[in-house]
Amino acid sequence: MTASDSGASAMPSSILVAAGQDCFGERRSLGISEIAFKVVPTAPSGLLVLENIFHAKGGPARHLHYAQDEWFYALEGEFVVELGDERFALQPGDSLLAPRQHSHVWAHVGEGRGRMLIAFLPAGQMEAFFREVTKANAMPPQDPALWRSHGMELLGPPLALS
Repeated sequence: MTASDSGASAMPSSILVAAGQDCFGERRSLGISEIAFKVVPTAPSGLLVLENIFHAKGGPARHLHYAQDEWFYALEGEFVVELGDERFALQPGDSLLAPRQHSHVWAHVGEGRGRMLIAFLPAGQMEAFFREVTKANAMPPQDPALWRSHGMELLGPPLALS
């Protein structure tokens, strides 16, 4: 009996995504980093997981998600995350949950390469957002309408790095 035979929602077959690869075999650049889709949802209510690989310091603008929780897991390098009024330093193996409706901003601050897994649940419009912004080979523009159309509110600039 399959999941669909039992009336449960259909579960996808196992999907292996090799190290350094994207599940679609594509390359996506944000200028200072590349992202690879590792898990993509079959519906907006599903899970999106991406790997963000940095070759320079920096990160996105301060924002919040209307309906997504965002989970960060540092794989390599050093990161700083500001969640509301709190500031966290993430080292490899550290994780942090940014609940929906909470302001956050983060950046790779270490020397050398940085890698972070980022998960969004539910995925909402996040896959579409990353597909759109990686067309420019730069960090997402500070265009409030773009962010709002993908379920987020742009609240301020990226973290100032010294």
